[in-house]
Amino acid sequence: MILEGKKLLVTGVVNRHSIGFAIAERAQAEGAEVVLTSFGRVKRMTERSAARLDPQPQVLDLDINHDADIAALRGELERRWGRVDGAVHAIAFAPPDAIGGHFMETPRESAKLAFETSAYSYKALAECVAPLMEEGGGALIGLDFDATLAWPSYDWMGVAKAALESVNRYLARDLGPNGVRANLVAAGPVHTAAASGISGFSQLESLWGDAAPLGWNPRDPGPVADAALFLLSDLSRGITGEIVHVDGGVHAVGAAALPADDAE
Repeated sequence: MILEGKKLLVTGVVNRHSIGFAIAERAQAEGAEVVLTSFGRVKRMTERSAARLDPQPQVLDLDINHDADIAALRGELERRWGRVDGAVHAIAFAPPDAIGGHFMETPRESAKLAFETSAYSYKALAECVAPLMEEGGGALIGLDFDATLAWPSYDWMGVAKAALESVNRYLARDLGPNGVRANLVAAGPVHTAAASGISGFSQLESLWGDAAPLGWNPRDPGPVADAALFLLSDLSRGITGEIVHVDGGVHAVGAAALPADDAE
């Protein structure tokens, strides 16, 4: 088992459709011990999801935008385990007026909140767990969506994902000397609670199905989770600052393949 004995922190689990849930479930099957995080009204949903896992992990409080929560989480992890081997950043949020096709109308405060919650939070999580990785090294994983293009309806979340990719490179630079790796998994569109709140998601989903050379099933987070497990494992010990695309190949092609009769 590639994660035997690993102590992993997984954020962003809302329900069993969350990519974070698939990562936690598969990580347990590969021998890892897992804890989840959540806060506020969503925490009860996270706890119901945790009850589906075996063994049932504890759900610790974390509002990533509150420094006190971050400090408390580090203390709890240190008391519980004394170390952390890996952490999954599956946190993203943009207010409704920052997504959905109204890019130019988005107010400053909404754009700032999207950046803080979706990009700066990766550094905040690293700041929480990296001190607990100093002896044996560790792995940080973030969930990304290809930020090299302007996607329909994605708007300021797309801008935040571009920032997330930059944060990942700086984390790789600054944490590498301590043996801590930082990598992202750029997933194709997956049916999650977050995706359901994006106007135009079905359009993006249809585009993906037509364009992906390998095909793409938006209801199966398994391929994304499996890539995350590889990056959390020692098999990826020489990889940092990377963005692994798990999107059926869409990032590599300019458009969907033309029918044979139209190809010339």
